[in-house]
Amino acid sequence: MIFMSDGSSSEELAAILRAEIAAFAPGDRLPSSRDLTKRHAVGPATVARAIALLAAEGTVVTRPGSGTYVAARRPQANTRPADTSWQAVALAGRHFDPGTLDTPRVTDGLIVMSGGYLHESLQPTKALSAALARAARRPDAWRRAPAAGLAPLRTIFARSAGSGVSPRDVLVTSGGQAALSMVFRAIAAPGGPVLVESPTYPGALAAARAAGLQPVPVPTDDDGIRPDLLADAFEMTKARLLYCQPTFHNPTGALLPPGRRRQIVDIARAAGAFLIEDDFARHLGHGRPVPPPLIADDSDGTVLYVTSLTKPASPSLRIGAVIARGPVMRRLQGMRLVDDFFIARPFQEAAIELLSTPAWDRHLRALSAALHERCTTLATALARQIPDWTITRIPQGGLHLWVRLPPGHTDTAADAARAQGVAVESGDRFFPAEPSGAHLRLSFAATADLAELTEGVRGLAAAADDLDHRR
Repeated sequence: MIFMSDGSSSEELAAILRAEIAAFAPGDRLPSSRDLTKRHAVGPATVARAIALLAAEGTVVTRPGSGTYVAARRPQANTRPADTSWQAVALAGRHFDPGTLDTPRVTDGLIVMSGGYLHESLQPTKALSAALARAARRPDAWRRAPAAGLAPLRTIFARSAGSGVSPRDVLVTSGGQAALSMVFRAIAAPGGPVLVESPTYPGALAAARAAGLQPVPVPTDDDGIRPDLLADAFEMTKARLLYCQPTFHNPTGALLPPGRRRQIVDIARAAGAFLIEDDFARHLGHGRPVPPPLIADDSDGTVLYVTSLTKPASPSLRIGAVIARGPVMRRLQGMRLVDDFFIARPFQEAAIELLSTPAWDRHLRALSAALHERCTTLATALARQIPDWTITRIPQGGLHLWVRLPPGHTDTAADAARAQGVAVESGDRFFPAEPSGAHLRLSFAATADLAELTEGVRGLAAAADDLDHRR
């Protein structure tokens, strides 16, 4: 008999049952859920999930009111690798390198200071579960949703963007990344340029390149993208598209000052170009007032606004929005009908439930305080233990610190940190062209708590010592 601890996962129990089932004959009945709960010292929910996993893979068959039975054996699969060499010819001429995508690496056993999402301890898990449960009880929960999104959700997004935005200007999307992909494909022709801050969000670079566009870097300074060089870039490239993050820029954390915010919109307007405002961090401030988005003062449709609930809530709440005016919105609505028709209604209903309750405001206040504390803790520990690493700024919002490494350090710093048990992001992937020195992006929102964050800095200090010894 195999016993498991209360913390054992359903996957572990499924593996144990799978091994036991190998000795059974097709049609044999498994022990009851109650018996499995006692035998393996786990909860009923763990047993239910394990049985569901086995049923999904065809190992068992569940019969309500009767029990769970071993399924008929399937023929042995052909284990010879498929010959896919023909695809090299079929895919010729359409190259796509996903290297800049924010794909997670295996972090088992590591202190995670990478990625762009909140740790589970910072997510409003109970409020999300309650919202989804309430949404599922609605009588129309499974009806087809409107292509543009549910009216109450569009109203919420419009209200958060500014008084000049109407719900009819809002298109609900499956998160911010899907919105970026849609906008890039809708506006610029393949092969055309798109101006981007340097450095910038790797997911935007990947989406632009997947649309066949050529990212053109525009340098930044302590206040964000440089207007003088932006005007030069428009003149040189004749680009009709600018992607930027004016509020708590990823990765640097920069916040465009008021004068510069107006200036870059005016420059884009004068060039006859669209400005994509990625406002991913609207709800990730650290306590100070967050300036209104650029679109709030845009009267002629220059700004295309992208936002999402994923960052402040959960990676699995794939609900975002594009706000646009004029013919470009009609084009985006047409792409919606081609791409996916509409966003799943239950998740839209759950988002409405979440955003319409006091629990959401309480979550944002608690999150703001927690992010401020974590940011301060990380910055203080880095300054004390690794003084040679330069924190470019202490951000007023967002999830990261952008750190410049000393001259002579290379982009192997992330690998050195991993060797010390800490996962961080190498800075080179945030640049659309050549990096301006060696950098790291450090997340202060991905660890379980402050103690783990502090322990992570100790690992980074060991990595820094190792890099110094190599020079």
